[in-house]
Amino acid sequence: MKPDDPLLRILACPLDKGPLHLLPATTAVPAAAAAGKDGAAAVDGTGESLYNPRLRRRYPIIGGIPQLLPSSGEQVSDEEHATLLARVAEDHTGAGDVSGEHTGGGHTSGDHTSGDHGDGGPAAGDDTRRPGAPGTTA
Repeated sequence: MKPDDPLLRILACPLDKGPLHLLPATTAVPAAAAAGKDGAAAVDGTGESLYNPRLRRRYPIIGGIPQLLPSSGEQVSDEEHATLLARVAEDHTGAGDVSGEHTGGGHTSGDHTSGDHGDGGPAAGDDTRRPGAPGTTA
């Protein structure tokens, strides 16, 4: 998955519905070595994954497909959480909230600022994008 993939703008953690951060595969491990015997990336932190710093959960991306079932997530240790936060900050310098605290925005994969986290509806006070909404000219 690429950092500019539009899918990253709508993917959310299955547990808290908040934004996820893309963690690219570590470059020290070749893709073939990071694959399990069935060809799926190992869930040991070397493959590509999506990370939720608020819950300290990492979800693997296997064959380009994010595994976002609650049972697919892996809880990370305090030490690994610090390492992952550093990776997120390095990959997305100044692009969003990486503190682990959800502040309403926080997507690092785009300019998504409405506060909508995948529930399909606009955020409170965000009717201006909808044609025919009060205060619009359409």
